[in-house]
Amino acid sequence: MDQNLLLIIIAVFVFVASIAMCIQAGFLFGIYRAARAFEEKAIPLLPKMDALVESSRVAIDDSRRQIHEITEKTSDILDVTRKQLARVDEVLEDASGRARVQFDRAEMVLDDAMIRTQETVALVHSGIMKPLREIQGVTAGVRAALNFLMRGRHNGPVHATADEEMFI
Repeated sequence: MDQNLLLIIIAVFVFVASIAMCIQAGFLFGIYRAARAFEEKAIPLLPKMDALVESSRVAIDDSRRQIHEITEKTSDILDVTRKQLARVDEVLEDASGRARVQFDRAEMVLDDAMIRTQETVALVHSGIMKPLREIQGVTAGVRAALNFLMRGRHNGPVHATADEEMFI
């Protein structure tokens, strides 16, 4: 490459770089002016923002205190509730234990009553009903004997027919 050509290329690049730098300087000046305009508009808002920040801090502090109080009260309520639930649990355990004992006693009384009833029924059957049946049997035998003796010895065809008709 020729040195003249190299110098021309370098001159062109320097010219392009200087134009780019001028454009950048223009942009920077525009940014400076925009920042100044923003600053002029923002300066009157600073006291309002300071007041807003201060009121926010006060509100946050109040909220923290209230949240702390609520947390303490909730903790107290939970402690009382745990104690009450423990008492209720003890009462329920005691009541269920007592109920279990009473059910066991009632079952024993009912079993005893059933056994005694069965024994009584067995005694009635063996002590009263059996002799009554025996007496009925003896009475039926005596009645049959008396009927036989009262009729005499007439075993005619009329009597046989009457006996057969009874069984038909």
